[in-house]
Amino acid sequence: MLSNSLFQSLPFGAALVVTLCLSFTLLVISAFDLKTFRIPDVLSLPLIGAGLAIALTVPDIYPAHHFIGAIAAFALFAGLGEFYFRVRNVDGLGLGDAKLFAAAGAWLGWQNLPFVLLIATLGGLAQALLTRQTHHDAQLAFGPWIAFGFWTVWMLTSFQLVS
Repeated sequence: MLSNSLFQSLPFGAALVVTLCLSFTLLVISAFDLKTFRIPDVLSLPLIGAGLAIALTVPDIYPAHHFIGAIAAFALFAGLGEFYFRVRNVDGLGLGDAKLFAAAGAWLGWQNLPFVLLIATLGGLAQALLTRQTHHDAQLAFGPWIAFGFWTVWMLTSFQLVS
């Protein structure tokens, strides 16, 4: 079950501005990651801070859910990245991805992270299957898929399209 969205607790004008800023930032992060296979801290860290700041200031929101979401998301992805590196001796999931997933946790709360991860994983898997048929050693920028999952869950919870 998805939790109450920050969007639902904000005045409409503020919610619209917040959503537009979030959407633009996720789009820039995606474009940068597609081009460089990196997610700049200058974009991801303020996104974490903004999600936590909004959670702290908006009534009817439990900020602890958002702090736990940010910490759990970062720990999960950083741990998976470290594990993959130790097993394969090559980076497979970077800290930029972990910070972006932490931003999703900060904005959406820990309860919504499985939905973000599901959407991102299915998108990344589909891309990997399609590109592997033509390029067997193709790299995959996972940031755009995390951003897409983050944005999708934000929009679904914001407009109460799911409960």
